[in-house]
Amino acid sequence: MREFHGLIMAITLVLSGCSVFSDAKEETTWYFQLATPRHYDVWVEHLEFELSGVRHWFHPAGSMSCCWKGPYGPGGISGRMEPFPNFIAIQWFSFAEQKFYQRLIEIPREWQDLMKVPAPRNTQLYGVVYRPRNFLTFGLAPGGEIVVWIMNQVGNEIELARLRANEMERDPNIYRANTQEYWEENGDYLKKHGVQLSGW
Repeated sequence: MREFHGLIMAITLVLSGCSVFSDAKEETTWYFQLATPRHYDVWVEHLEFELSGVRHWFHPAGSMSCCWKGPYGPGGISGRMEPFPNFIAIQWFSFAEQKFYQRLIEIPREWQDLMKVPAPRNTQLYGVVYRPRNFLTFGLAPGGEIVVWIMNQVGNEIELARLRANEMERDPNIYRANTQEYWEENGDYLKKHGVQLSGW
């Protein structure tokens, strides 16, 4: 009889464990991404997140050089957003323009609602599966333009917004060494094509 009760207890624990695992599996993990067009590198100085009254935090970013589109974009530096924020602040230096930009972005609740809608995602193991678009991607383009996408995989992104960052009055010489390295790698391209300020 004791063995029977022990077996029942063991099965109950296993089933409850499976239930917890199943619930946890269904929870969505939220991520952000930053992207820049090729040849238009930036240095992200500040990247801050806030859920008002709950949490305020920073994420290190630094140098960004890719990717706006193609097989790797939009996408780039990424990290988790826990909890899902209602404000994001971005400040960066554009090497091609030698300008500083900043923008405080208020995240509408509707964005998260749209991200929760299952979207097709191609996987090697299971083929096409449906998952939330759990990446909130911010593209930083010349002229201070910010393009916002949601996605769960390159190729199924949806554009949500286009925003304009504020230009800051600061001395670009603080990035003199980085700028020299940038020009060595991208100078020929910029001399030929210039700085594209539209069409992103």
